[in-house]
Amino acid sequence: MVALFYIGLFLFLALCVVLCLVILIQESKSMGLGASFGGDSGDSLFGTSTAAVLKKFTAYLAVAFLAFCIILSIWSSALSKVKTPLPVTIEETAP
Repeated sequence: MVALFYIGLFLFLALCVVLCLVILIQESKSMGLGASFGGDSGDSLFGTSTAAVLKKFTAYLAVAFLAFCIILSIWSSALSKVKTPLPVTIEETAP
């Protein structure tokens, strides 16, 4: 169960990185990050019609991000409530 939590946490961090990159790739009202790739303000990084596709993809990633946040929050609180039993030791009494 704990291993699945850490796998989910890793996937969440990967989702965060992808979401950041998709947001940074989008064309802004000013030149933004697109100028770093050699384009001017009229060019898009992946072509002419990618603005709508990137906006939809960003929206889907944002919804997945929020859902993953809620799931990991509930999951981590459930893991913290689970108490592992302490090992029982038998003490010998001297006769």
